[in-house]
Amino acid sequence: MKFVWGIHPNALAYSMTTLGAGMMNSIFNFYYVKLFLNRYKISEAAFHQAQVVFMIWNAINDPLFGYIQDNSAFSCCSRRQFSILYGAPLYALAFLLPWFPWKHYEEGDWQSGLHLIIALCAFDGLLTFVLLAQCALFAEISTRHESRLQLIKYNQVATLLGSTSILFCGLISDNMENFACFQAFTVLVAALATACMCYTGKYSTSQYEQREICMENANLENGDGTLSWSSVISLTKQIMAEKNFLLFVAMNFFQIFHLAFCNNFTMIFADNLIPKDVLPSSLRSIMYGAGFICPQCLVLLSHTSLKKFGYYRIILFSFYFEGVAAAAMFILGSEHYYLLAFYLTTNMVIVQASFSLFNLPLADIVDADLIKHKRRSPLSSMVFGTNALFTKPAQSLAPMLVVTILNQFGYENLNNEVAQPDPSK
Repeated sequence: MKFVWGIHPNALAYSMTTLGAGMMNSIFNFYYVKLFLNRYKISEAAFHQAQVVFMIWNAINDPLFGYIQDNSAFSCCSRRQFSILYGAPLYALAFLLPWFPWKHYEEGDWQSGLHLIIALCAFDGLLTFVLLAQCALFAEISTRHESRLQLIKYNQVATLLGSTSILFCGLISDNMENFACFQAFTVLVAALATACMCYTGKYSTSQYEQREICMENANLENGDGTLSWSSVISLTKQIMAEKNFLLFVAMNFFQIFHLAFCNNFTMIFADNLIPKDVLPSSLRSIMYGAGFICPQCLVLLSHTSLKKFGYYRIILFSFYFEGVAAAAMFILGSEHYYLLAFYLTTNMVIVQASFSLFNLPLADIVDADLIKHKRRSPLSSMVFGTNALFTKPAQSLAPMLVVTILNQFGYENLNNEVAQPDPSK
């Protein structure tokens, strides 16, 4: 692989999907809960129903697409690059679904609930199809630890650039107060993201690529290329029999829960706990942007530490830090506004940064499975998909639980009072 101006072309191509997805995912996860609760006035019951449907679909689609991508006879599914190339435009269109209401929603309108279900399921389905292929590509580009650390480094630079979408979106739309500007910005982001992901689809390569092409040709000649469902179940059992895989899944579930909690509710907590005269809108935009930008800087700066101490110790230290910081903030109380703003930002940074390293242990599990069972090629998509089967429900459980708790303490009534000011004033 030739280097141009010191840039590794394959690592660059791989990271372009991270750039495109990062721009869209940051905006989607950060704004959709507030949009449907505050602007579309979705009821708590409809919100929970949408999250339950999303939770089921979110858990099913990962192993489903993992099976399809590892065993399909069609190159648009079985080739990682083609999955990204053809899935990118649809992924971008799904990203735009929530930002354009079907009508003017009244409070508790059932159509806002249906809108949320379709937006969540469509976005996550296409996200899964594209990013599962990219995750598999991560494990298949190289089995060398140094090469994977290089991919992580390029990936973090791409995520750093992609996460700036939150900062610019907040500044341009006044944190979604100017909704027309917000909508225009999301259209621009969707177009840029599509171009980035298509670059990956056209220019990335893996060490298994030639083997895949030969196998595809052989399968076409022999008339078979797919596994039976009994074989799929057998392979899944082999993956789940690994102790390291089960322990990773348990840890990953709670990390995703915490990450969804931070992404969906940091803005809501800041809006309601920190007065606007203490922290104006421009500073809030910078704070929200820092919550997405700084994690990538932290991972890039810790590249030497990763080589020296390994990802296990780095991730474990981040868990200890989160626990100590939460306990300290609880003892000090929420009336220390600047300290609370710093804690909310720092918490997002640490959770996002540690989660950015989770592909490393999962890729090692793929390698161990390949060696242990003497497979011809790694079951990358199936391993990532089986992991997602048990961890993705946390993305729905977090907002459901938090919205229920907030409404018990009057958030829904407070939200209605803000939306319907006293006419006598």
